[in-house]
Amino acid sequence: MNKYSPEIASLRLDIEQSVKRKIRTPYDFEFLSGVIWERLHENISPTTLKRLWGYIEGADTTRRTTLCLLAQFLGFADWEAYLASLATRTDIESAAFEGEGISINDLQKGDCIEVTWLPNRRCVFRYEGEAHFTVVEADHAKLQVGDTFETAAFLIGQPMYLDNLCHADQPPTSYVAGSKHGLNSVNRMTNF
Repeated sequence: MNKYSPEIASLRLDIEQSVKRKIRTPYDFEFLSGVIWERLHENISPTTLKRLWGYIEGADTTRRTTLCLLAQFLGFADWEAYLASLATRTDIESAAFEGEGISINDLQKGDCIEVTWLPNRRCVFRYEGEAHFTVVEADHAKLQVGDTFETAAFLIGQPMYLDNLCHADQPPTSYVAGSKHGLNSVNRMTNF
């Protein structure tokens, strides 16, 4: 499964709530690997966890065996049981999208959003409607003017997850910006 999917985002949040700590630093990933070993006597390497959290670059998909172990860590029989539980939960939206920022529900077609993230990245996106955006300015980022993507929100302190990113002549892909520290700022551009 794609590590940028909402189901995996929910899994990460549930794990952080279970261990009562945000997983952000190399030490946090070592800690989580140790807690998983203590609880299940199964090994998931800190590197695998770093990839799943988007802390380091790596495969965009996660093995089912890893997802099953993480679901078992949360008390479920397997990954499918965890997915089934998501359908009956009422806290997912509020838990998955906490934070100060801008949701697509706050935008009108043509509105522009400026976002920044470390170390010196800055982009401006124009809202095209129905969760679609176009990059209209890009400073020091892999994103380029003219790229298009889909997303639901831009939240300060959270990574920016982009789906169906169309970049140059490459096939659509998923992309995350600010994976370690999240977005620094999110502003609606009034005079663009």
